[in-house]
Amino acid sequence: MFAIPEQVSTATRANLEAQLSVFTALTGKTLEGFEKVVDLNMTVVRATLDESATAARQLLAAKDPQEFFALTAAQVQPTAQKAVAYGRHLANIASATQAEFTRAADEQITETNRKVVALIDEVSKSAPAGSENVVAFVKSAIGNTNAGFEQLQKVTKQAIDTVEANLATAADQFVQQTEKATSGRGKK
Repeated sequence: MFAIPEQVSTATRANLEAQLSVFTALTGKTLEGFEKVVDLNMTVVRATLDESATAARQLLAAKDPQEFFALTAAQVQPTAQKAVAYGRHLANIASATQAEFTRAADEQITETNRKVVALIDEVSKSAPAGSENVVAFVKSAIGNTNAGFEQLQKVTKQAIDTVEANLATAADQFVQQTEKATSGRGKK
C-alpha cells in the first residue's frame, strides 16, 4: 500500500530533475543565440563604420554635384542588400535557436509522457480491484493529450515555415525593387 506514494514521489523527483536539466540546456541555448546576435551586431557595426568612413571620403572628394549624387545613388543598393543580409542572418539565428527549443521541448514531453505511462502501469498493478476503468480513462486522456500536442506541433511548424518563406520572398522583392530603383537613377 505504501509503494504507490513512494513511486509517485520518486517519479516526481525524477521529473523535476529532468525539467531542471532541460531548463539549464535551454538557458545555454538562449545565451548562445544571444552571443551570435551580439557577434553579428558587432561585425555589422565595424563594417558600417569602415564603409561610412570610406563613403564620406569619396563624397568629400567629389568634384561636382553630379559626381556627389552619383556616388550617393551608388551606395543605396549595396546598403539595402546588406540590410537584407543582416535580416537573414538574424532570422537564421532566431530560427536555429527556436529549433533547439522545439527539439528540447519535444524530447522533454516525450520522456515525461513515457514516465507517466510507466508510472500508471506500475501503480495500476497494485491498484484495487475495479479501478481498471479509471486506469484506462487516464491512459486514454494521456493518449489524447499526446495526439493534440502532435497536431499543435505540426500546425506550428507549418506556420513557422510559411512565415520564413514569406520573409524570404519579401526580402528578395525588396532587393529587386532596390536594384530597379538604383539602376533607374543611373540611366537618367
